Amino acid sequence: MLLNLGRGGIINEADLAEEMNRRKLYVGLDVLSSEPIEKEHPLMHLKNPNQLLITPHIAWASIEARKRLLDGIIKNIEDFLR
Repeated sequence: MLLNLGRGGIINEADLAEEMNRRKLYVGLDVLSSEPIEKEHPLMHLKNPNQLLITPHIAWASIEARKRLLDGIIKNIEDFLR
């Protein structure tokens, strides 16, 4: 099993697709080297596409995460002005 939840480009996606076609490997991605994924992308042409789950990289987009982000920005500005 392989998960990439960090940054696109960490994994060579063409090599990953080749390896997934060679053996059973389950992969979860929420980032890609180029987004949105193109029709010609190697991961779009797997022998067994059920081995791959791609989700949007939006963990930061919850209301709680955005509030925490804005609160941190406000605190940084206040600290700077002091």
